[in-house]
Parts: sequence; C-alpha cells; structure tokens
Amino acid sequence: MKPNAAPLNFKDSTLQGGLMPADAGSVSPLVPRASMFDACHVGVVLRVVLFVQIVVAVGAMFGTAEPLDWLLQFSLLTGGALPATLVWLIAICAFKRGLSRLAASLQWLVGTLLGAVAGLYGCGLLALMGLLQPAQWWASAAGGALLSALVLQGLFWRAKARTPAATAARLAELQSRIRPHFLFNTLNSAIALVRAEPRKAEAVLEDLAELFRSALADPAESVTLGQEIALAQRYLAIEQIRFGDRLRVQWRLDASADTARLPPLLLQPLVENAVRHGVEPSASGAELKISTLRRGSTVVIKVTNSAPAGAGQPGHGLALANVRERLFLLHDVQAQFKTAFKDGLFQVRLEIPL
Repeated sequence: MKPNAAPLNFKDSTLQGGLMPADAGSVSPLVPRASMFDACHVGVVLRVVLFVQIVVAVGAMFGTAEPLDWLLQFSLLTGGALPATLVWLIAICAFKRGLSRLAASLQWLVGTLLGAVAGLYGCGLLALMGLLQPAQWWASAAGGALLSALVLQGLFWRAKARTPAATAARLAELQSRIRPHFLFNTLNSAIALVRAEPRKAEAVLEDLAELFRSALADPAESVTLGQEIALAQRYLAIEQIRFGDRLRVQWRLDASADTARLPPLLLQPLVENAVRHGVEPSASGAELKISTLRRGSTVVIKVTNSAPAGAGQPGHGLALANVRERLFLLHDVQAQFKTAFKDGLFQVRLEIPL
C-alpha cells in the first residue's frame, strides 16, 4: 500500500501533560506458547534474584545478635547465593526448549535438581575462597533445591496466567479484531468499485483477505514490527476507500526499528481505535499519525489521532486494555504503554526492547 500522506501539525515528542496507563478493564489476552521455564526476561531475573536475596537476608538473622554481625553474615552468604542463582537462571533459560518438552513431573524434578547443583556451586565458591569452613554441602544442596522449587512454582503461576482457555481467547480476539460491520462495509466498497475501478476493488479484497489470514492464523508468541506495520497499512487502505478525504494519514517509519518483536495483531487495533474515535464521529474526518523510532536498544511507537471537538478522552474499552496486557506479557518490565489526551489529540505510546 502507498499510504495517503497529509501534513500534520503533531509534535514528534509525546503529548505534553497527562501521560497515564491505559484503562485496565476486562482484557482478552493472546494465547501464547508460554512455558514455566521462560525466565529469559529482565523482570523475571530481577524478581528471582530479589526473592533469593530476601530469603538469604532472613536466614542470616539466625545466629547473629548484632546488626554488624548480620551484615557480615549476609555478605558472606550472598557471595555464594547470588552466583548460584544466576547460574540456575542461565541454565533454565538456555535449556528451556528441551525442558518444556518434558512431562510436568520431570520438569519439576529437573528444575529442582538444577537448583541443588546450583546450591553446591555456590557452596564450592565459598569453600574455594576459604570463607566457609567446613563446607555445608548437604545444607547448600537442600537450600538450592527448596529455593528453586519455590521459584518454579512462581514461574508456573506466571505461565498459567499467560495461557487462558484457547477457545475463549480466540473468540474474544475475533470479536474485537474483525467486526461484522467492518466486513460488510469493506465488501460494499469493493462491490461499488468492481465496474468503475476493478483493480482497486481487487486490491481491497486482497487487503481484506490478508487481515482475515492474520486473524485466523495459529497464534504465535510474537511477530516483527515490520509485519505489524504492513498489516496496519492494509487495514488503512481499506478504510481509505470508505472514508476518502476524511481519513488523513501520515507515516513516519524508522526502518531500523522493524525487527522489534510484538504480539500479533497489536498495532492494528490501535489504528482501528484511532479511526473509530477520530474519523467516524467527525463529519470533517481526522488526522492520523503513526511513527516508529529506534533509540538505542529501545523502539518507540506512537499512534496519534485528532478527536472531534467536545469529545472526551477516547480509548477506555477492550482494545487498549487488550494491547497493554499482551504487550506486558511478552516484554514484562522492558515494555511501556501510555496514553495521553490533550488539546484534541489522543496518543498511544509504546516502548519495547529491540
């Protein structure tokens, strides 16, 4: 598609004032291929390390009466617990594909055994440096196994939260992505173009087929930003036929950001929301701007639309909550999702790792 470019007066920076998280209403998350061994996220690593350090800090209180003694004991135990924790996390992350194929009971067994081995590794480090005499091998192995079992339980709950019932999730996705009136409007537009502009009618039907193909395809955990942009362009090409000059679109795309990963069908709902709340209610239409920008290891995505005069803040429904939930499930603390509404402009801003 060749997007219809129109000059806009949007500032390239985030709208000033009132950046806030999207409404956390009912959501319909994607059906991802989640795993209890999916520990390769910064947020997961930080939480696991913090949990282990808290346990170590509490354990160091036993047998110490003075704060200084506790600090020395905590520092000593940290010298073994922290490397052991990182080794366990690296092993879980490196072998997650193979571990995920095992039966549930074997997953727990292997994960716990790896924890015991990590505990022995931490004890060995302290013994090698002469800081733990005599070496507490059995206690270290038991402690590592117990902590790993607790962490695995947390990861199991996290994975369970990411895998809702497939039927309900797919139905909610189809209801929110391909609405019947959009289908009918598109088909009517194509029918109207068949005789006058058959090539344009063919292009509309091809774009519609691609949208349905993406919505009905087997759910994947992530796609590239470039793929999401191509899908959004097809959607806007269809809506351009329907709204004509009322829909004024400007694209500012950074090609170096196209490899960033997003959950499937994430950008299109944001663009659809902008059309619904900006173009449809306004007799004069609206201006829509989609921009991507790479900043080091971070990609910033903005979808901005003008709103009709007197309109309240748009975007409190299912679509924004759906996008926010699925984005955080994929990228956790590395992602940001904010909205802003000021001076008749509504903007959704996403930040994701590259």
